[in-house]
Amino acid sequence: MTRSPKILPPWLLGWGYLPFAVNAAVSLIAIPDLLASSHVPEAQIATVTSLYLAGGFLVIPISPLLDWRFSRRSYAIAFAVLTALCTFGALILIPNAPLFTATFFLSGITSTMYANAVGGWFGDLVPTEKKDSLGGWFQAVNFGGTGVAAALVIYLLRLLPQLSGQATVGALTLLGLPLLLLTPCPPADRRLASESFRNFARDVGLLFRRKNVHWALAIFLAPSASFALTNTISGFGQQFHTSDEMVGVLAGAGGAAAGALGALLVPRLTRRISPVALYLLVGLVGAAFTLSLIAAPRDPAMFGVASLGEFFLQGAAFSAANVITFRVIGHDNPLAATQFGVLIGASQIPLTYMQMIDGHAYDFGGIAGTFGADALISGAACVILGLLYWRSNSKIAVA
Repeated sequence: MTRSPKILPPWLLGWGYLPFAVNAAVSLIAIPDLLASSHVPEAQIATVTSLYLAGGFLVIPISPLLDWRFSRRSYAIAFAVLTALCTFGALILIPNAPLFTATFFLSGITSTMYANAVGGWFGDLVPTEKKDSLGGWFQAVNFGGTGVAAALVIYLLRLLPQLSGQATVGALTLLGLPLLLLTPCPPADRRLASESFRNFARDVGLLFRRKNVHWALAIFLAPSASFALTNTISGFGQQFHTSDEMVGVLAGAGGAAAGALGALLVPRLTRRISPVALYLLVGLVGAAFTLSLIAAPRDPAMFGVASLGEFFLQGAAFSAANVITFRVIGHDNPLAATQFGVLIGASQIPLTYMQMIDGHAYDFGGIAGTFGADALISGAACVILGLLYWRSNSKIAVA
């Protein structure tokens, strides 16, 4: 009788997201700071950053490759190495705008494919009763790891000689490799590995005819709980009479801690409430919270409340999205990485279009316009989806 391989606990498996968090810290915090120091216009910095973020959903068409031919461990290791190389390349190519932009964009693609491979692998591997905890720890490491890594990366780039610092920072994305080697990984599904890509594509198409997948996609694509304000609220610091130093602390360490706390709270709540209902409830609470900020005093204390509150709720929403995804994936699913990549990729799309909406709303009504548009649109989406979900028999399939 063969013994089942020992599966590591969810709190440890969650650290598989660390390379993704390190790359995010470099790409969303350190590199914009370096570009600003080189007097690159803010509009140009915003454009390349948006291009990097777009990798989160542009990989959707190629995510099925993670379930074809090779094991998910092989894909995870390969994309971790590619992410390290692209991160290093982006840092050394900053003076060359075209090559930097291309490499920077590729780092977003490779790090997302790494996260999808690990998400599909670990999410399919753990038993049902531990999936919610894994979803929370993935996001806790994502938020917390990004905050800690950002401080470490900036320190290394300033302390070490230029090339050595850049190489060391790139190598930090390989910190997850020992965990990948210690975690059991089933081989690639024999049928999927041996069939033609045309037949494989047919199997993927059949997968996305399932009602629970339709429900998850509808919920994630809607602007119900994206909390895109976390990407723009730091720019409101001066209007809340808050110093740049305090804005940095709140958006960095404060946001990381608040997001991780929100993420870890979700597995406790999903014991009592459906993760879909919780996801929509978090979005509705977030809409009410954002709406209340319109009449709030414009002082540093309220800026702290606004920043930490938005990060806390975003952490909870992203964690709930992970739980929904893992429950849809189920267990022993040969297309687990495909589903993880598509569903989590879909959840990133509202971050892009809601950030654009929030920005245009600011042009019309200032901070009040941004807060009002974000709250009303997300709140309405939560109410509509909540009513449809309550009346639908599909709620059991994604509960």
